[in-house]
Amino acid sequence: MSWDLAKEVRMVVPTSSPSSNSLQTPNQTATQNSPQEISDLKNYSGYYSNAGEDIEAQKTKRQSKSRAYWNFLRFTALNVYRRLFSFIFLANLAVFIAIMITDQSSLLAFVNATAANLTVCGLMRQPLVVNTIYLVICSIPRSAPLRLRRIASKAFHLGGVHSGCGVASFVWYVGLVALISKHYWFPDDHYSSSTDAAQHISTAVVVIAYIILVLLLFIMTAAYPVFRFKHHNGFELTHRFSAWAVVALFLALLLMFSDQARKAEDLSLGQYLIRLPAFWLLIVVITAIVHPYLLLRRVKVEPEPLSKHAIRLHMNHARTRFGLGIQLAKNPLWDWHSFATFPDRAAEKGPNSTLQSSDSFSCLISKAGDWTTDTIERPPQYLWKRGVLVYGFAYVMRLYKKIIVVTTGSGIGPCLSFLGDGNRPAMRVVWQTRSPLKTYGQGVIDLVKQMDTDPLVMDTDLTGRVDMVPIIERMTSEFGAEAVCVVSNPRLTKKLVYELEARGLVAMGPIFDS
Repeated sequence: MSWDLAKEVRMVVPTSSPSSNSLQTPNQTATQNSPQEISDLKNYSGYYSNAGEDIEAQKTKRQSKSRAYWNFLRFTALNVYRRLFSFIFLANLAVFIAIMITDQSSLLAFVNATAANLTVCGLMRQPLVVNTIYLVICSIPRSAPLRLRRIASKAFHLGGVHSGCGVASFVWYVGLVALISKHYWFPDDHYSSSTDAAQHISTAVVVIAYIILVLLLFIMTAAYPVFRFKHHNGFELTHRFSAWAVVALFLALLLMFSDQARKAEDLSLGQYLIRLPAFWLLIVVITAIVHPYLLLRRVKVEPEPLSKHAIRLHMNHARTRFGLGIQLAKNPLWDWHSFATFPDRAAEKGPNSTLQSSDSFSCLISKAGDWTTDTIERPPQYLWKRGVLVYGFAYVMRLYKKIIVVTTGSGIGPCLSFLGDGNRPAMRVVWQTRSPLKTYGQGVIDLVKQMDTDPLVMDTDLTGRVDMVPIIERMTSEFGAEAVCVVSNPRLTKKLVYELEARGLVAMGPIFDS
């Protein structure tokens, strides 16, 4: 790491990772680093004067098997996301079974239940709804009891509601298709024609019903985590276009079914529809889908190349605040990518900047796929944005008085969104990355210093990847932090959050469910 950087931020060369075969002695370290770095090393990495001592002695004692099972159950198998999913799915399943037992002939019950779950599923991804949820839940003052604030800070698990309602809607729809098929193939005069229209189900209704069933199954398969992470672009396109097709076809199915059922009650189509909850629910879903695209704009972008691995994009079409992210695309009908935003300083835009607005903001992009690689190699002048800026995981951290921000690589970008709030919590920053000055530039380093005047930066080009858990645990205790915010890649984020929670710390990180 450059010594210029060492003057600006605290640089630490910690102990080797647990997987390393050798342990660097203090004397060896002293030949490479300044006395200040060795002091930091002792304070935060648990460096012992006895170089021959096993590195495992620096860690907490191995947990008992029973404790490990409990931690896995609480923090992984039954985390908040999965608890929300399970609660919603099981509640729907209980009602589904009750209806099958008591009134399985009622098509309308299945139609309305399917529409209700599809509506909630869609609203949990609607920017205005998401922002409202975050603003309401995170309005709890920091003077509130810590336990209440910890519960509120789980708001970012709302994706569990989205997936729970999505799967539940599939269950209800399977029941609906089963009843439609039964009435079509085996019409029975004892059914109530006013609710089932058993004698009037057409072939077109059956065909559309089965097409929707296939599309729903396709959506669920593509959303399965293994497929989603390996083929994210395919997942996104499948999720978007198949969902649009499902809503359009379900509306067509509802109109055809209603047109047949209304005759039994001697009503016009309009009179029948306004009495049908599913119709109004579909109107809500369609509005939620269309709204972001009404705000679709091609916006000016001012790229600032930082290195071969990172670029900073400046924009000024909106004003950002703490915790807000933006969705960007090069083609509005293709893949969209979400990035955290943070405000610019006037001096950062440079004398040749075309962004004159004082409201300009940035997002940090590093090489992590085909879209980001192309953006870095061929910096765009314009990009598409849709909807409004959306609150994300970082916004819940405003509930705490003191936090530790832990990040690796370009994860520092989302963390910089803390700069958008003058009332942000007091924080310490732990950042592990390769060649921070070379990769991200002095401007980003200066922004990190605005969050923490004495950040802990680890250059992996010099140290390799470091086990940060002991460092975080020690720093949390010394700083008196109420929570730890982890932003890294999905695998490392999950690993760090689990290990910290298993040690009794309040830790959280994005869940990468979309």
